[in-house]
Amino acid sequence: MSFVYPSARRDESIVDDYNGEKIPDPYQWLEDPDSEETKAFVDSQNDVTRPFLESCPARDKLYNRIKEMWDYPKYSCPYKRGKHYYYYHNTGLQNQSVLYVQDSVDGEPRIFLDPNLLSDDGTVSLSGTAFSENGEIFAYGLSKSGSDWITIKFRRAPSGEELPDTLEKVKFSSMAWTHDHKGIFYNQFPEQEGEIKGTATESNINQKLYYHRLGTDQSQDVLVAEFPDHPKWMIGAEVTDCGKFLILEIREGCDPVNRLYYVDLQALPDGINGLLPYVKIVDNFDAEYEYITNEGTVCTFKTNLKSPNYKLINIDLKNHDMEQWQTLVAEHTKDVLEWAACVNKNKLILCYLSDVKSQLYVHSLGDGARVATLPLDVGTIAGYSGKKEHTEIFYQFVSFLTPGIIYRCDVSTDEYKSQIFRDTKLKGFDFTQYETKQVFYGSKDGTKVPMFIVHKKDVALDGNNPVLLYGYGGFNIPISPHFSVSRLVFLQNLGGVYAVANIRGGGEYGETWHKGGMLGNKQNVFDDFQAAAQYLIDNKYTCAKRISINGGSNGGLLVAACANQRPDLFGCCIAQVGVMDMLKFHKFTIGHAWTTDYGCSDKPDQYKWLIKYSPLHNIAVPSNDTQYPSILLLTGDHDDRVVPLHSLKYIAQMHHVMRDCSKQTNPLMIRVDTKSGHGAGKPTTKIIEELTDIYSFMYKTVGLSWRD
Repeated sequence: MSFVYPSARRDESIVDDYNGEKIPDPYQWLEDPDSEETKAFVDSQNDVTRPFLESCPARDKLYNRIKEMWDYPKYSCPYKRGKHYYYYHNTGLQNQSVLYVQDSVDGEPRIFLDPNLLSDDGTVSLSGTAFSENGEIFAYGLSKSGSDWITIKFRRAPSGEELPDTLEKVKFSSMAWTHDHKGIFYNQFPEQEGEIKGTATESNINQKLYYHRLGTDQSQDVLVAEFPDHPKWMIGAEVTDCGKFLILEIREGCDPVNRLYYVDLQALPDGINGLLPYVKIVDNFDAEYEYITNEGTVCTFKTNLKSPNYKLINIDLKNHDMEQWQTLVAEHTKDVLEWAACVNKNKLILCYLSDVKSQLYVHSLGDGARVATLPLDVGTIAGYSGKKEHTEIFYQFVSFLTPGIIYRCDVSTDEYKSQIFRDTKLKGFDFTQYETKQVFYGSKDGTKVPMFIVHKKDVALDGNNPVLLYGYGGFNIPISPHFSVSRLVFLQNLGGVYAVANIRGGGEYGETWHKGGMLGNKQNVFDDFQAAAQYLIDNKYTCAKRISINGGSNGGLLVAACANQRPDLFGCCIAQVGVMDMLKFHKFTIGHAWTTDYGCSDKPDQYKWLIKYSPLHNIAVPSNDTQYPSILLLTGDHDDRVVPLHSLKYIAQMHHVMRDCSKQTNPLMIRVDTKSGHGAGKPTTKIIEELTDIYSFMYKTVGLSWRD
């Protein structure tokens, strides 16, 4: 190597037995994030990476341009609670968006909650909010340093007066108010050592549902639901629109399936004082049921029951046998029903995904018939607000080249006319010079996969453009067009082409597309992504040495697996907070929930899938004169979802395998951030610093040049 990397201690005595097969785990010691040895390893890695990134000749220009572009006003859809309207606004470079309140939708805004005042460096962020039904009490979760652990606090609305109630040990929680405004349902995990500081790796199991009465100490909260025989179950709780019923949606993993129970809150003789007498409607994990609204005892649910593209059904709680269920809106043969909401008492807003582009319709709650189409350009509905009692809705449209347009629509008439409420503008970028196209390419098995490509209109197809190819491919999550100013810098100032491959494993075409890339089909995800790169080469957008691939979390797994499998196909690999140890991921924090997508090494047949592509276990010196692409891993010390040990063990093993390989001249590096988590709630300052580092790494490794 042309770089001198730190030598990590290898403990060759650590060998794990997987169904009779012995697998070494010499860097198991890196699984302890708080040990002095791990901290020293992290520091030594950063000591190599930091000078390399800082030596980028265009680094200052990158930082200043990203910061300049980022400095534009950002708004959320306004939403009405009680008699007031609320919305989030960031003036441009604020670390966290501020929550504002208005007496009317066009009234004078005033600050209701400013998270920037909660920490000096912006690392305390909002994570989950819920207004009481009358809009007079606001519950909000606070996360520190990006951790999934939150503290729930309360304040009066619209005054903002802080209340003393504080709820701790909260993670992946519901926040559901009873309609008497007296209390809230929320989730707790049992006490675990080190959990609150966000660096613990213990498995998160035995989640419980509690009821907190406003004005009381947390120690007095009522345990209302638990499943000790099923420690991996997660309890989602929602109070129906009418306030009479509590809907429980029980999940065991990340698969779109759940059990469905309900509680008649009005039939509790002593109120909420103990474990609730829930009624089981669905007591298996065969399909997903998401509550939308109800009329009396008739509840409307979004479901994928025998409908991989989803549909709406009605279930009468008084007679909930499956034979009595009624289809309200049938499954579409091609388009996927993403979400549904009820407005104006008897109207439904349905958002579909059609070839990875949002479509918005109005349906009747009575018979399910479509009554209107809300016109959209090619892009994504990124925000929505509107409740059953409201006569107006707001929705936000974005695309690769649209920062954000918020529309306001009156749904109390049959005209359904949408008007632009707020149109976000950017300075210093001419969007008319760029275009987005969608192509469909063939994967290894012939499956047609969609891909968006964004570039300047006069791009030269000479096989030499720098390309940034992004992918995810997992957990039924579709990657639809969305906006990013940093990508504009890549397009304009670095002359790049940006591409998003909508590979299998995601939700772009419903549960069928998801299942095509999960469990034993996971290799399809990597094949799809590699075929995307090949398409870009074959069609003269670029060449292998100028392709940078990027993904985060499950997408970080994607990038690392593809780097192992086809090191010849890419010039640069940026893997953010990736899942790298596929044999042990289920042992840490919430990893057990991912076995629904990946499988589990404890099972012999599933172990065989995992060992074939696990990034940590498939690092090998490439054949012939091929070397690994330039690799940059990124993780955060407070990532308690995909814990940092994944990236730390991967880079240690990479350095070990390649240490005597003279042909490996491309850098193999890791960037470990402090007071940083999986990504949610990351302050603007840290985001801009991270993006500058990513583009600096690309600049030095795939031969970028600056264009003013």
